[in-house]
Formats: sequence, C-alpha cells, structure tokens
Amino acid sequence: MFVRGRRLRKKESIRNLVEETTISVNDLIFPIFLIDGKNKTEDIPSMPGVQRKTLDLHFHDINQAIKLGINAVILFPVIPKNKKNKKATEAINKNGLLPLSIKKIKKEFPELVIISDIALDPFNSDGHDGLVYKNEVLNDKTVDILCKQAIIHAQSGVDIVAPSDMMDGRVLKIRQKLDSKGFHDISIMSYAAKFASSLYGPFRDALNSSPKKGDKKTYQINPANSREAIKEILYDEAEGADMLIVKPASFYLDVIKEARDLSLLPIVAYQVSGEYSMIRTAADKGYLDLNDVMHESLLSIKRAGADMIITYFALEYAKLIRKN
Repeated sequence: MFVRGRRLRKKESIRNLVEETTISVNDLIFPIFLIDGKNKTEDIPSMPGVQRKTLDLHFHDINQAIKLGINAVILFPVIPKNKKNKKATEAINKNGLLPLSIKKIKKEFPELVIISDIALDPFNSDGHDGLVYKNEVLNDKTVDILCKQAIIHAQSGVDIVAPSDMMDGRVLKIRQKLDSKGFHDISIMSYAAKFASSLYGPFRDALNSSPKKGDKKTYQINPANSREAIKEILYDEAEGADMLIVKPASFYLDVIKEARDLSLLPIVAYQVSGEYSMIRTAADKGYLDLNDVMHESLLSIKRAGADMIITYFALEYAKLIRKN
C-alpha cells in the first residue's frame, strides 16, 4: 500500500493545522537609513521603495512599525562626505548622527529595541570596515575604535550593538569594554558569518560606502566556505556574543541551518539589499507576485532555522500578516 500524503494537503484548514513553519511580527527587525537634518527624504535608486530619511520622518515609520507589532529597529547612518576621513573619527563623535538619534528614539519609544551598527565603513573615507594602512585593513587598531564606538552607543541608550566589521577578536574586546564600563546588560548581536557577497551593492549605494580601493575579501568570508563560516560563528559565541547573524540569508540557508544545529544562541538572518532589490524589481516588472515571493523568501529563511530576520520588507510583511 502506498502512502497518501495528499490527505494532509486536501484543504486549507488541514494544511494550516499541520503547517511546520510560521512567521510573526516578533521575528522581524526593521532596518532604517538615517540622514542628518529635518524633513528630508532621499530615494535609493537601487532599492525601490526604500528611502534615506531624517529622524523626524523616520518617527512616523517607527510608530507605524510598533503599531504593527514590530519590536526592533536596526540603525544605519548616512554620513556626509565632508565628515569622512581615513581615521573614521566621526564614528566616535558623541554628538554624531547615530548617538543623537539613539537618544531621541529611546526617549520617544522607550520600549522599542534599538540595535546599532558597529563598523567604520559609513565613516571611513576608504569605504572599508576598518582602518587602512598601506592597502592593509588593520585589525587590532580597528577593534580599539569599535570598542569606543560601542561604548558611545551604550551611553546613548542602545539596547544591542551589532559589530558588522568581521575583524578578529572584536566580540571579546567589545564585551570586555562594555562590562568594564558597567554596561553588562547591553547585548551583542554579532555579524558572525558575513560573506564577501555580490548582494551588498544597493546597501553600499544607500550609505555611499563602497570601498574606494580593493575589496572586502580579506575580512569577509569566502562564499565557497561553509566550514569557515561555522568556525567564525563558534568563535563569536565563545567570545560572548548573545546573538549570531548570518548574512546574506537566501543564498546561505545551509549555513543558517548548520548554525542553528550547532549553537544554542538565537540565530539572526539578514535578508540583504540585493535580495530585497531582486524580488522588488522582478515584482515591479510583473514577473513575480510581490506578496507571494516576499512570504516564501522569509518563510524559507525561518524554515532553515533563523529566529529573527532583518529585512527591508519588515513593514510590508507586517501589514500583510495583519491583513490576512
């Protein structure tokens, strides 16, 4: 006798009853691009539907996200060219765009989880995640600045710092520095497995942060290497990370699955700008149904083992969940 698997698929109510993977608004992290000033909006041509905005305009989006049930935002600052230099000094400006924005968001939305990006590429005139000397990205000197940056964000009221630089040892050093200053409760969401992917182009357009020379392959992971990615994930867990990011998401579902199997920490998947733009552009041209593909893409990431997803679809998907 053959098995009739279709019995469990014969009508929607049964399919819903046996559904194995679900996504809720609690799983979504909403990324926002901050620019200085007031009442300003800038389109990002390579990311249709996503904009850079001043904080006053982002307040509307954040308020909407909270009403939809989204609990967390991650902040990315867009730094003017005249404030960038080779030492990335704006990264540790206590009165800079990011620290002041954290303070204002926390005051307005005290229960919202605020996550800040810890890296130098938005501030570095070289466009790299670390200080550059004679064409080499300096690991330890970069980590020293990242620690200072994390402390400033903690002092401003951030809940979670997210080092995205992929420098060796930075999770341990940031944890030690935060603890030494009394910030024991600030969590570290580490970009543990960040691949040297071709999918970051639109994000770099959004921040104007493309490397001016060379690439990021000396510190981001080779897309061919899953074992190396797991090694980095386990290193960051041992160094004191509270959550672990795999980035990008859809091309690296195998890594998300392995990370879920090997670590007891929450796994965060970042559906990056290129993933978003491919789906959005194809949908805009009528090649795909946006809602269906948006749902399927996020579902596949969750099914692979992600506990949380950073996605530019966060607001749209939260609206879709509520509608349904």
